[in-house]
Amino acid sequence: MKILFICKYNRFRSKVAEAFFNKLNKNKKNTAQSAGLIIEKHVHKNVLALEKLYNIKINKTPHSVTESVLENSDILIIAADNVPRQLFKNKAKKIIVWKIPDTTQDNKKRIKEIADQIKNKVSKFVKQLK
Repeated sequence: MKILFICKYNRFRSKVAEAFFNKLNKNKKNTAQSAGLIIEKHVHKNVLALEKLYNIKINKTPHSVTESVLENSDILIIAADNVPRQLFKNKAKKIIVWKIPDTTQDNKKRIKEIADQIKNKVSKFVKQLK
């Protein structure tokens, strides 16, 4: 099963969801990637600091949503509260929406709180896939 995590910029929420999925998922038939609607140039150092905190590996290159990525995904998870589901109507096989808020890149405390929220959602999702 191919999972695609999407957020607005692919620099925080979808990146962290992808990283937690890759850490928690033990079924190698399930794979994950992430993408964003608007591409930023880099992933901020405060987001990258989550790698050490949670022992995860965050893909440092932002990627954009493309038709082929959508077509090749079995489940699209919108890991954002500012990406409308309607954008992907008739473009994704299955859509799940997690209303995860964004924050400024310099707010370390809020980044960790949101990362914890993402970790919990991904953990529950991985258990449902079994």
